[in-house]
Amino acid sequence: MVVRAGRRTVPLAGVLVSLLLKIGLDVLKPWPTLILVDYALARKPLPPSLRALAAWLPGSETTSGLIGWTIGATIVLFLLSWAAGLVAAYANITLGQRMTYDLAGDLFAKLQQLSLHYHQRHSIGDAIRRVTSDCTCVATLFRDVLMPVISSVGTVAVMFVIMWRISPWLTVLALAVVPCMMGIFRLYARPMLERSWAQQEVEGMIYAVIERTFSSLPVVQAFSLENAQDRLLREANGADLAATLALTRVQLQFRLLMGLATALGTAALVWVGARQGLSGDVSVGAILLFLSYLGSLYAPVEAVMYTSVTMQGAAGSARRVWEVLHTTEPVADRPGAIALAKPRGHIRFENVTFCYRPEQPVLHDIMLEVTPGETIALIGATGAGKSTLVSLIPRFADPTRGKVLLDETDLCGVQLKSLRRHIAIVLQEPFLFPLTIAENIAYGFPQAGLAEIESAARAANAHEFIRRLPGGYHATVGERGATLSVGERQRLSIARALLKQAPVLILDEPTSALDAETEASLVEAVDRLCRDRTTFIIAHRLSTIRRANRILVLDQGRIVETGTHSTLLAAAGHYARLHAIQFGSTNANPASS
Repeated sequence: MVVRAGRRTVPLAGVLVSLLLKIGLDVLKPWPTLILVDYALARKPLPPSLRALAAWLPGSETTSGLIGWTIGATIVLFLLSWAAGLVAAYANITLGQRMTYDLAGDLFAKLQQLSLHYHQRHSIGDAIRRVTSDCTCVATLFRDVLMPVISSVGTVAVMFVIMWRISPWLTVLALAVVPCMMGIFRLYARPMLERSWAQQEVEGMIYAVIERTFSSLPVVQAFSLENAQDRLLREANGADLAATLALTRVQLQFRLLMGLATALGTAALVWVGARQGLSGDVSVGAILLFLSYLGSLYAPVEAVMYTSVTMQGAAGSARRVWEVLHTTEPVADRPGAIALAKPRGHIRFENVTFCYRPEQPVLHDIMLEVTPGETIALIGATGAGKSTLVSLIPRFADPTRGKVLLDETDLCGVQLKSLRRHIAIVLQEPFLFPLTIAENIAYGFPQAGLAEIESAARAANAHEFIRRLPGGYHATVGERGATLSVGERQRLSIARALLKQAPVLILDEPTSALDAETEASLVEAVDRLCRDRTTFIIAHRLSTIRRANRILVLDQGRIVETGTHSTLLAAAGHYARLHAIQFGSTNANPASS
């Protein structure tokens, strides 16, 4: 935070200096016109204050000289105004971009911390939209709302004092339109906010359609659904156009009424000012000066009101950012959470019940104790609760009731990063990044050297195919590992878990997507991976789990059978029926099965 504050100091100072300079220049700009009309052309005597200044200017005692100095002053004021505008633009953009990057970083970090359950309920495209586009709201609010309002308020205050000295009656008349402007603002503020938020939501839908299409492109092309996806994008674009037009209509109505209010106020002042000029109450130069200040007065007042249009547009994006930053998740570090030392891997489930929805348990009163180094296999029908049960160990979710303990410590009282540092996971669908082979293997242990990476690859039976790749360990894989086969990607995933050297291991159907030959070559790597680790294996293929110390059969969120491969076959229950489906008989010799 100190670094961020330091980076913002210089641009912020530039913004403030240019702001003060702009206010001062706006005050000085009309004065050359007053001097030209009243004192150079009408040849009125200069007041004492201007006479003292003119004494320092050579040639100002003549009419032509005074005209020359007023022209010069106009040029100088223009150049200073131009320079102040450049400084303000540069400082505003610099500060605004840094604020945007900081907010995007905070939002990105928050999204990474939110649970998998949150991301299952929200599209990736919408999350991308929030990080890349919605975060610009902070720059918009600062550069196009806050700073113009501050500048306008300062300008109005100075202008009011000067205009009051020229003509109190005209000043009161000039400010008579302000309540009308406030009424228009109050009338249109909420409609603009609601339509802006709706338009931002629709744009999030466009991102979602694009992301889903490109992430599932093989399926889209395989089923020739390109036209269907085009139609979805056209529909989303149509909805975005309708939302944008609805917002634009409200904004145009607002601007029209605001312009009408200022036009009527200006017309009234011109009429009253002309009558006072004809009666001799006010000089022509003073009237011109007052009208110049009137424009300078209405401009900031209109700017304050018009910023509501910008503000309501940015508020829609800000609301979407706010929704994420203030999302509370049940899985988080609790006050006083501890960091784990080197855990042994003793895991115990005590009366664990878990619900995704209230009163609809996915797990029912699970009682389970796993000793360090033990391998536990979980089998059961789809939806039995296998993945949900193991997801409680790295705290992707917390139990609705009951406790999960690691070495007698309740996981809810452990820091998330500390806990997950000691857990390695191999997923059914191995995910690889568009990095080198070595970087993918070392993703969970980036400080590993090449020798350690190669050792893990050998243990995962991956070294030989890596060595055949152009570039070997320095070869870059495609997006999601698309340049490798499923078996090769899974071996790299196993090597990544081996290198992490975590005492707790979770294997989520690591061989289910493989053919029999590839599976057989990976079983040995899986056995090495499980050695000396507390391991949970989710599997549908029973060939993967025969060597497990215990096999748990889950049905509708309950453990209905537990035992070894041989004892469960002999029990002729759920496990035996599954074995019969896969291998054809429950009467096979357990020793040979």
